[in-house]
Amino acid sequence: MLVRLQKWLADAGVASRCASEAIILAGRVEVNGVVVRELGARVDPAVARVTVDGQPIRPRRKQYVALHKPPGYLCTRQDPENRRTVFALLPAEWGHLYPVGRLDRDSEGLMLLTNDGDFCLRLTHPRYGVLKKYHVLVEGRVPPDLPAQLTRGVWDAGQHLRAHRARVLEAHQRHSLLEMELNEGRNREIRRLLGRLGWHIERLARVQIGPIKLGELPPGKWRMLTPAEIRSLLAQATI
Repeated sequence: MLVRLQKWLADAGVASRCASEAIILAGRVEVNGVVVRELGARVDPAVARVTVDGQPIRPRRKQYVALHKPPGYLCTRQDPENRRTVFALLPAEWGHLYPVGRLDRDSEGLMLLTNDGDFCLRLTHPRYGVLKKYHVLVEGRVPPDLPAQLTRGVWDAGQHLRAHRARVLEAHQRHSLLEMELNEGRNREIRRLLGRLGWHIERLARVQIGPIKLGELPPGKWRMLTPAEIRSLLAQATI
């Protein structure tokens, strides 16, 4: 069966599908000795000889990893300022994986990594609506109507930021604990949303992606997803 070249590159762990498209457009990919610059190009995985920058690329076994990201780590392979990245927590030979979505440097909790481009797309694209659940500790006692404000949302930089669901888990004089669910995941959405409403975040942790829970996985540790977990995630990531 023929597959799109950018999908083949993503599945081989070269880069995400979006980044693979940029590699193709830059003329860095050859298929059977011919440079291919068309995003619509298709290849036969069984017989195609694909190179990137002259280096042969072979399909990799697909991997699906759950990681408990601690605060202070970036969700990127390399950082020009040499700050710590989540790849320092993984085996060195897993540098071909890429994050499924992002957590900012100060946030923590569950993140997934893979070399399966389709899996990554279906879990991150808003049209699939996979829910992510977060626990957010804020300064001060929040009012009972804050969840309604969060689901109603605010406008910031031309974007409508809102929670899919929200509730107050605890409310004390010094701190309150919120639970929020998002199905889009815009850049720093929770921090921007609560900031516009006047609340300062002390701790932000993602505790669930679709049916996959962080559970007892310790900070800085990882585990492989089971086949049943992978199927359950993909079952939720349907239009």
